[in-house]
Amino acid sequence: MNVYDFDKTIFYHDSSATFFRYCLKRFPGAVLRDLPGIVSALVRYARGRISTKRLKERLFAYLRFLPETEHVVEQFWDKHFTGIGEWYLAQKRSDDLIVTASPEFLVSEAGRRLGVAVIGTRMDIRSGRIEGENCRDREKVRRFREIFPEGEIKNFYSDSHSDDPMAELAARAFLVKKGSLLPWRAD
Repeated sequence: MNVYDFDKTIFYHDSSATFFRYCLKRFPGAVLRDLPGIVSALVRYARGRISTKRLKERLFAYLRFLPETEHVVEQFWDKHFTGIGEWYLAQKRSDDLIVTASPEFLVSEAGRRLGVAVIGTRMDIRSGRIEGENCRDREKVRRFREIFPEGEIKNFYSDSHSDDPMAELAARAFLVKKGSLLPWRAD
């Protein structure tokens, strides 16, 4: 199987940030209502007082103020699905797997449209609370092995060396920079 990171790999942008901006435009009252908490969390994170997981939960707390979030996610992908890289679409296979730190509820809709499976951060679509850990670094490997204990990765693709643990599982790994594939080299 081929395994892909999502943000800035298959999808040219950061899906969480793009979704935030989309919601800010469509539902400014809902998102701005939570702005003081977001700013406070960003400051605390910068000072090392909260974890990435807690920051992410705070950034997504605006979900509780959105109407029919599942429908909002569908509408988001109606508009932003064009951000899926042509390079990926040209080589896509039905047994591909996306493993991402982005919320599973957000990326799963893109995966459904692509016809591929998704493993992501398990986040409650109504509250923004994360179940378990943020799906990044070694947590990606743990979650992959949880679902595919004997799974073999033929090719792995990501935009970041923070995915070295996943790249180590693959027969071959590629660094993706703006749709160009480069050999994976540890820094």
